[in-house]
Amino acid sequence: MRRALAILTGLLVAAALWEGYKAVGNPEGTVLFGVRVLPRADDLSMPHLWTIAQRLSRPELTGGDPVWLVVLRACLFTLGITAAGFLAGAVVGLLLAVAMQRFRIVERGLLPYVILSQTVPLVALAPLVAGWGGSIMPPWATVAVIAAYLAFFPIAVGMLRGLQSPSASGEELMRSYAAGWWRTLVKLRFPAALPYLFPALRLAGAAAVVGAVVGEISTGTRGGIGRLIIEYSREATSDPAKVYTAMLGAALLGLLVAGAVSLLEVPLMRHRRHVEVVTL
Repeated sequence: MRRALAILTGLLVAAALWEGYKAVGNPEGTVLFGVRVLPRADDLSMPHLWTIAQRLSRPELTGGDPVWLVVLRACLFTLGITAAGFLAGAVVGLLLAVAMQRFRIVERGLLPYVILSQTVPLVALAPLVAGWGGSIMPPWATVAVIAAYLAFFPIAVGMLRGLQSPSASGEELMRSYAAGWWRTLVKLRFPAALPYLFPALRLAGAAAVVGAVVGEISTGTRGGIGRLIIEYSREATSDPAKVYTAMLGAALLGLLVAGAVSLLEVPLMRHRRHVEVVTL
């Protein structure tokens, strides 16, 4: 309930800031030393929020489906790609974290490259992935690979930190029970890593959405919200509110993925606390 109220409060504050700046902002933007530091506040650049809401209910084209239905279909398409990329990135990140925790030489040799991988511009990487896939992978699979590329990093780093978090006394206790590496991993390290894992999963979910949207734009994959943003942006001068409907759909998609991960956190963390109480 607190999280829901926090999200609602954040949305209301963002809406108030939008309309407040539109009311008092310069229609030509604020320029400082020849550089525009604040955006234009005219109707072409910043439509009113109720104008965007009204555009959602009107047909996309004459006699066509309403915009909200088109945006919803595009979001569902991108959500499927995001889910595939998120799951693939989660598996890769977890396996890398376990391998780096188990073997110190793997951590020293692999972790710098894991960090370095995130410095590659995604816009430049997406066409390369599409070219490597060629006719082997369908377009949606190429976008899922790009989403997985962004998703695996926070999971790998967060899970590694979590697996290394148990105290020396906890590890000594497991050795006194003659527990091997696998049993120690399951009974000690995994439960201790959960508080680190779920924030990493939320970041990975949001990153997977970004990767899917950018991947759709870069590879030209049709059907998703990324391609819809490009198509609507071509009409920005004549129908500026239409562009914001697609961007609103992409933002809500990211919130949906992060919220789904948070729902998984509740039962698992409750089970972890129950296990700790029983153990004590």
